[in-house]
Amino acid sequence: MDLARAKLFAYLDTLGIASTTVEHDAMFTVEQSQALRGTIPGAHTKNLFLRDKDNRLVLVVAKEDTTVDLKALAKKLGLGRFSFGRPEQMRAVLGVEPGSVTALALMNEGSKDLAAVVVDEALMAFAEVNCHPLDNRATTRLALADLLRFMRACGHEPQVLPLQ
Repeated sequence: MDLARAKLFAYLDTLGIASTTVEHDAMFTVEQSQALRGTIPGAHTKNLFLRDKDNRLVLVVAKEDTTVDLKALAKKLGLGRFSFGRPEQMRAVLGVEPGSVTALALMNEGSKDLAAVVVDEALMAFAEVNCHPLDNRATTRLALADLLRFMRACGHEPQVLPLQ
């Protein structure tokens, strides 16, 4: 286990958050990760690192099959038109590589530069959710309530919104 992931798990322990992690081959897309369904219970997430025209950054944590209407989301948040954040921004803000965007990266100091953290309302129907533990070679399952608590402990009040 690398140092970043060890630091994440230590932080989860400090917060009293139980989690289960399953190691697997690197997964870069939702389609690739669907091969794991049935072996890992709970809702599976996809994460979008977005920026608007004024370079305001947003992390979206959505249910894997949610089609995110970026135009409508930008309007709801009062931000400009979204595009995907650049890889170098992702590394600086979240401390992760493309393909490994995760809500669990909010523990990184650079995440203070995010204008918003948005959670898909569709995830609220699940007791447990799955996220990458800072890289896409594993999946970590934790209670949804604990994920929201983790976000708040990292200094981010999640905005729960319908994304479709």
